[in-house]
Amino acid sequence: MTLFAITLPGLETTLAEEARGLGFEVTGTEAGGVTMAGDWSEVWRANLELRGATRVLVRIGDFMAFHLAQLDKRARKFPWGDVLRPDVPVRVDVATSRKSKIYHAGAATQRIEAALREEAGMTIAADAPVILKVRIDDNRVTISVDTSGEPLHKRGHKPAVGKAPMRETLAAMFLRQCEFNGTQTVFDPMCGSGTFVIEAAEIAAGLQPGRSRRFGFEHLTTYDPNAEALRRTTRLRAPDARFYGSDRDAGAIDMAQANAERASVDDLVTFSAANAGEATPPAAPPGLVIVNPPYGTRIGDKKALYPVYGRLGQVLRERFSGWRVGIVTSEGGLATASGLPFLPDGPSIAHGGLRVRLYRTDPLP
Repeated sequence: MTLFAITLPGLETTLAEEARGLGFEVTGTEAGGVTMAGDWSEVWRANLELRGATRVLVRIGDFMAFHLAQLDKRARKFPWGDVLRPDVPVRVDVATSRKSKIYHAGAATQRIEAALREEAGMTIAADAPVILKVRIDDNRVTISVDTSGEPLHKRGHKPAVGKAPMRETLAAMFLRQCEFNGTQTVFDPMCGSGTFVIEAAEIAAGLQPGRSRRFGFEHLTTYDPNAEALRRTTRLRAPDARFYGSDRDAGAIDMAQANAERASVDDLVTFSAANAGEATPPAAPPGLVIVNPPYGTRIGDKKALYPVYGRLGQVLRERFSGWRVGIVTSEGGLATASGLPFLPDGPSIAHGGLRVRLYRTDPLP
């Protein structure tokens, strides 16, 4: 089968690297995701183990349709029962392209929903646990089922979040782009609810990101309860590295600590209340400083942030010799204000209605 792991545009290559490292058969990348080949056990494993995917789709079939009557006829003959259960409601999402003669997504949705109700005995519901993704491109109707359910950044073990939180999937991809492999110390001097620190600790320990949650594939006819054997709640490794976070907001530190305990990595992480402008290296080998500072667009005044970035850069240059640095921001000018020797810019990534980039350095002199 063809699996399609969705990620944010600009992160396709990074997700492909992660998938190959986990032993998936990557067959290519395309805008917004990575294609892989595999059976249903690989679908289950992809949901449990991929840290950078936002959803995993399975393409269950396709056919040509040049007008709505043809779409209606072929949708009624489609073997929905091979994958969908009549006792589980479904939702249909249709996207059309300008290259297709069927261009009205609403009309196409109605035809497919009618086929599901009248031929397969399905119930259509806006809050259904199973979602069909239908794309009509160049007159080819491609039907996929969303096997994830809720987006995969919802790990199931992070109840507390602060302002403008970094999504776990994005944090995992930025850590990988900073060459983090689980063996290096990680320090976030503006850690908020602890996403970077906890994600790094989980990677180091070999914990599955999806170990604490349920998935859409559990509602399909193809689901085998024996697949629960793929879910692993214990660590693969006992990491030597340790992971540190600080924040000037004591409430954020309390949230981060609670999240670390819920994720079962509290023995690997240390959180403390401190101002980033006075940060000092933890008592550990040099590793990676990664930080998602305020951008000024949603939190605070952007002009007031230039001195903040300047002071952060000064502290890192003076005190963190041998450490790599990764800074996530929507403003190139703010990154420049840090005075850090950044490598060429990474791709622009959509995050919370903004466009952000990861600015990276080699080990600081």
